[in-house]
Amino acid sequence: MDAIRIDVQTRSHPYPVLVGEGLASRLSGLLDEHVAARRFVVSNPTVWRFHGRAVSAGARTEPILVPDGERFKNLPTVARIYEALIRAGADRAAAIVTLGGGVVGDMAGFAAATYLRGIGLAHVPTTLLAQVDASVGGKVGVNHPLGKNLIGAFYQPSLVVIDPAVLATLPRREFRSGLYEAIKYGVALSADVFARISRDMTAIFARNPEVLVSLVAECCRLKAAIVAADEREAGPRRVLNYGHTAGHAIEVITKYRRFRHGEAVAYGMLVAADLSVARGLLADDARQALVRLIGQLGPLPPIGDLSAGQIIETMGLDKKVVDGRLHFVLSPGIGTTTIADDVSEEELEAALRRVGFSA
Repeated sequence: MDAIRIDVQTRSHPYPVLVGEGLASRLSGLLDEHVAARRFVVSNPTVWRFHGRAVSAGARTEPILVPDGERFKNLPTVARIYEALIRAGADRAAAIVTLGGGVVGDMAGFAAATYLRGIGLAHVPTTLLAQVDASVGGKVGVNHPLGKNLIGAFYQPSLVVIDPAVLATLPRREFRSGLYEAIKYGVALSADVFARISRDMTAIFARNPEVLVSLVAECCRLKAAIVAADEREAGPRRVLNYGHTAGHAIEVITKYRRFRHGEAVAYGMLVAADLSVARGLLADDARQALVRLIGQLGPLPPIGDLSAGQIIETMGLDKKVVDGRLHFVLSPGIGTTTIADDVSEEELEAALRRVGFSA
């Protein structure tokens, strides 16, 4: 199967996203074509154990390994990356290659954006969530105890290499987490993607290479088009936050320990769909289709002990608050979105309680 190339045309600089089975075995040569000669791989111990050999030939130093998990996506961990770079004498001709999921990509990308005011960057995502979303678009950053991704930058890579074959080692729960993010693309931008996930569910979970390459590439195309139109999330790119407003709040109040990112986004999508129906934007049969599709993937962690009030309070600290107004992404139908800045606390509380959060 030939690799699919998607060019992300951003104002800062364009770059290719390559999607194809077996690309991991060609990684060293691809990095030689697009990235600085002196490369530092940032990964975590688990991913490095499974996939380190694929990139070790393309690196010039030992890997920089950081702890695994969203709760470690913070400035102290980034400081460890800085220290390793400084001790190795990394200069502005150096580059970071991220090998891992969205957490590694976000943290190491932020380190690349800020070390010496910017060095080279390439992403090799190893989770489905990172392949369909996090590795494309240049959002890098870390969490703060009061909010998710409050500290960060827009910093585009020089190359993204996506090989769905590496997903064979991904635990089923992590794989499902990425599928929730793919469903987001279906609801927000493409009814075809929404229908495809439902239709191809068996093949997707069997990790059929052809089906996965097609799905991942389509999600990347959708995101590339949005990012090209709005690199810094001033307008159209906000639609990609569908499900993330409530989702991020869920992650924050549970301290990133109970939910995978995609699971929190799944609940966020259910809240957004409920709000959309309550406002007369979305037909209830479309909401039910979303509920069914999310349910097909498997059980989500329980939320009955999380209060709507906690969620609403945490939403007030979200980076999507502009001029004191929370910009909430709603859906008039599968494949389309709209942004509202007048959602009241009463509406939010009612929607959260209908989805299952406590009073």
